[in-house]
Amino acid sequence: MSNSKISALTSATTPLAGTEVLPIVQSGATKQVSVANLTAGRTQTSNGIVQGTAATGYNFTANTPASGMTSRLLNWYEEGTWSPVVVSTIGTITSYTATGTYTRTGRVVTLNCDITITNNGTGLGQIDVSNLPFPPKAAYCAAGSFGERGAIGFGGYIYVISTAQVFFVKYDGTYPGGTNYRLIGTISYPV
Repeated sequence: MSNSKISALTSATTPLAGTEVLPIVQSGATKQVSVANLTAGRTQTSNGIVQGTAATGYNFTANTPASGMTSRLLNWYEEGTWSPVVVSTIGTITSYTATGTYTRTGRVVTLNCDITITNNGTGLGQIDVSNLPFPPKAAYCAAGSFGERGAIGFGGYIYVISTAQVFFVKYDGTYPGGTNYRLIGTISYPV
């Protein structure tokens, strides 16, 4: 078989077990390497490529970087749900319902939330949302917006106030809330 063409060989049974060996030329000498060694850290499954080690991922070092580049490694992607915790900065919101989804790509998290204040109680000021799925890197470092359904106003903006919470603020600075008031918002921030 030493002089057989590759096209004359029979096909291997797949999926490969990882124990098979292949010839390679290393430093001028022909040696063997296992399939497992060739694919280490890059496990292919029916769900895609699986990271073999945490904090590794897709490396884009072949691209020409911009000035100031600190990393070309994409090592995190995640989608999920989160449960927003809602309070007002002045007074107390008696009851609310809130749901949320998030997407994290690398160091950027995008949150979506749907909040209905079912009883405003004595709530005033801004609406503070906490229990974020990932803490922001720093305060005042994000942008977002929300639409509202209810008796007051037409929308506003969202900003990060600390590493644990975000605030909803109406464009005119008034309290963005009231009984049966609904906020639907999105915000992206670095982690």
